[in-house]
Amino acid sequence: MKLSQFKYDLPEELIAQYPVENRDESRLLVVNRKEGKFEHKMFHEVIDYFDDGDAMVFNNTRVFPARMYGNKEKTGARIEVFLLRELNRESLLWDVLVDPARKIRIGNKLYFGEDESLVAEVIDNTTSRGRTLRFLYDGPYEDFKEAITALGETPIPKYIDRPVEPIDEERFQTIFAKEEGAVAAPTAGLHFSRELLKRLELKGLNFAELTLHVGLGTFRPVEVEDLTKHKMDSEQLRIPETAAFTVNHTKDAKKKVCAIGTTVMRSIETSVSTEGRLKPFDGWTNKFIFPPYDFRIADAMITNFHMPMSTLLMQVCAFGGYDLVIEAYQEAIKEKYRFYSYGDAMLIL
Repeated sequence: MKLSQFKYDLPEELIAQYPVENRDESRLLVVNRKEGKFEHKMFHEVIDYFDDGDAMVFNNTRVFPARMYGNKEKTGARIEVFLLRELNRESLLWDVLVDPARKIRIGNKLYFGEDESLVAEVIDNTTSRGRTLRFLYDGPYEDFKEAITALGETPIPKYIDRPVEPIDEERFQTIFAKEEGAVAAPTAGLHFSRELLKRLELKGLNFAELTLHVGLGTFRPVEVEDLTKHKMDSEQLRIPETAAFTVNHTKDAKKKVCAIGTTVMRSIETSVSTEGRLKPFDGWTNKFIFPPYDFRIADAMITNFHMPMSTLLMQVCAFGGYDLVIEAYQEAIKEKYRFYSYGDAMLIL
């Protein structure tokens, strides 16, 4: 498959700028692979497609306030700093993206906060936009973490064309978010409300949780026409034994396993045995899934509507079938579904 096969035209007004009022009241496009048919539902009706003994696998990563604004020494130029990941806790080293990148050189100092009490020094240029910063902070790590959390804001994507609002702090986070470390929400999980989870539990569904800290690797643009040449950035992944047990038990009972989102699908496909069983895992994954691909674990997946030419769309096409998913996207555009992070959802059966 080629990059250009994943282009589509999206009217700008279909990019969701706000979440719907209630999490489980977004729309749901149900894609039936066997019959090649679509159904239009509300998200809370997802319960009708699952039975006692089926399992759903969630990503419990928690988004941290990764976007900060600092001023460059001497010039005072305002610089956006996007914290990607902590490299070294002792030295307070972080991988970051800076914008505008052309203004930042090794040795520059950046000052944060109204009183400019937090200072960082640029010590490395890792990529065209990426930098390594060392924060110069005297005091316990807990106080430093508190300081960057207070200065940071919820990293809603740039295509949400408005300032961050208080609603984003709650809604750009799933209700099962526990393990802090992501710079973006695993968006398929945003549709689940506490009431819906309770109803699914009462129906007899089992839940498994894993942690994939969503980094910019998930969103880095693919810049090569030949997909086999694209390299994903690594992201931190942990699949606990409890999750592996739940998934394998569900498979043994010949029940459905549903991956909640592309991050979960990548995670479980990263750690699967030759017999098609999920294995516990603690490390990093740079798995890139695109058609054709032989999936070993999930029977169904819930996902949002993704950007053209993104690795996320490629994975969904691999699972749902290229022609059927592209047709589903055209159907969603025709029916005015809402796209991207705060948008509607798709269930592929």
